[in-house]
Amino acid sequence: MKQVAMFFLCILFIFPSQVLAQSQVPILVYHSIEEYKGKGSKELYVTPENFEKQMIYLRDRGYTLLTFERWQDFDKVNKPIFITFDDGYKNNVNAFDIFQKLTNEHFKPSGTIFVISDFIGRSNRLSKSDLKMLADSGIFSIQSHTATHPDLTKITNYEYELKGSKEKIQTITGKPVIALAYPYGNFSNKVVAETKKYYLFGLTTTPKTFSEKGIKDEVYLLPRIYIKYSTTLDDFARIVEGK
Repeated sequence: MKQVAMFFLCILFIFPSQVLAQSQVPILVYHSIEEYKGKGSKELYVTPENFEKQMIYLRDRGYTLLTFERWQDFDKVNKPIFITFDDGYKNNVNAFDIFQKLTNEHFKPSGTIFVISDFIGRSNRLSKSDLKMLADSGIFSIQSHTATHPDLTKITNYEYELKGSKEKIQTITGKPVIALAYPYGNFSNKVVAETKKYYLFGLTTTPKTFSEKGIKDEVYLLPRIYIKYSTTLDDFARIVEGK
């Protein structure tokens, strides 16, 4: 037993950063990937140039970009990270283009777009054909941000918002919808209970990295950290490195 204990202590001593890095998993949240043109909240935009620099940072430092279909891999891959986008804006295609540009033999970027199902096809939102294309690419996973983006802690029609949204998105993409991003990050015990009926994961906007603790409903309380217009590359580095 002493030999076994010493082996693991040696592993921790020799590779401390790798061991500790695996325990902290950043889940980042973006909204619009576009130049800000004076409409809406500026902080919800990230320019394509900055987004590309951030993804290059991840590529050059050996991060593995995962989607929730690969959740079970987060403790098996090198430096896992989740890149998510809320609301399903048309300009998320800019992120897709950047992912394609940066893809190589060693870096295969992927991300998750949480769409509001009743907003699909609006002038500034992804269309059905956009969503089908993104899902078929294997680069993006399309998941749910509810049907109409209500505060889930203040509604009663959960079936429409949760089940209806899930079914509509699945019909469009032909792929399973397993994750829900709570609008405004708001949740309650009731919201979690309703979410568990239809989804395997629920995402908040609690601003910290994920660390597996084995608590009840842990995967329905997943934290996410905003990446904003004002986020510098140094800020980004501190966020993903957990510093």
